[in-house]
Amino acid sequence: MRADRLLSLLLLLQNRGRMTAPELAAELEVSVRTVYRDIEALGASGVPVRADRGPAGGYRLMDGYRTRLTGLTDTQAGSLFLAGAPGPAHELGLGADLAAAQLKLQAALPAELADRARRIQARFHLDAPAWFRDADPVPHLAQIAQAVWDQHVLRTHYRRWGGEVHRELLPLGLVLKGGIWYLVAQVDETARTYRVGRFLAVENLGEGFERPAGFDLAAYWEESSSRLEAALHRQTAVVRLSPRARKLLPMLFGTAGTEALTEAGAADADGWVQVHLPVEAQAVAVGDLLRLGAGAEVLGPPELRQALAEAVAALAVRYAPEGPATALGWTAHDR
Repeated sequence: MRADRLLSLLLLLQNRGRMTAPELAAELEVSVRTVYRDIEALGASGVPVRADRGPAGGYRLMDGYRTRLTGLTDTQAGSLFLAGAPGPAHELGLGADLAAAQLKLQAALPAELADRARRIQARFHLDAPAWFRDADPVPHLAQIAQAVWDQHVLRTHYRRWGGEVHRELLPLGLVLKGGIWYLVAQVDETARTYRVGRFLAVENLGEGFERPAGFDLAAYWEESSSRLEAALHRQTAVVRLSPRARKLLPMLFGTAGTEALTEAGAADADGWVQVHLPVEAQAVAVGDLLRLGAGAEVLGPPELRQALAEAVAALAVRYAPEGPATALGWTAHDR
């Protein structure tokens, strides 16, 4: 462990130039005292580390010194595929490996390419989680990831909508979608998708298994996502939209809202348009459509329009300023 840290310290000085002891301690996640000891160890091993005093001081390598000890371990090399997503890499238990791999890669690059890599890193950043939603707690993610890598069977306790189940799974791969981790696993000869945050317990049985011949994680995920989208959009609502609601539609309904607006007819004199909008099951669709407020009127199907009318009436009763919705002519008996 200390040898890895000494190499990381050496590569930090080589790649970044002069650094203070507190800066090195923060990068290596150790104490400043540990940095002092490691600097002494590097010097004792023949590495020419210089200590500059004063406000602009710090540690640096003597001009012209470079190391070529840049070989990547298997874990470090694999972690490079998550170089644009440091948060997920940390969740998988690869944060330190990713940092070490990046340092080794920078040290091996020619000066002009290393400078370009640092400029790209300073100007572009990937933030995987979606807005306004906390990521799932995933206490079992690292253990699941290890089983995926080792091809070991998992014994799991999982919480689903219909209750809790105990199953043995053959983990095939992990997917990060909108800040949420999913496990693709085989059970009963069929690949299925599990939300990692819903695993209540996980045990690695240490038993190996054979991956299905020709299984393609990316292809499975694309097909599975398409099936899910088709299953969710069970009906099409005919909706009139005000100019304001037209602006909200893509934000609230995503691609479905954008495509509905693209295919909409001409606006009337007041700027309202009529669209055909794919929506989920009626109970979900009512809540989604209510978010458009008074700027939307559902024309059909009749049962969806009726469900919205009932929801609006219930809200009117709930928020009536003087008991029952007297403005609508209702009484307590009517409720």
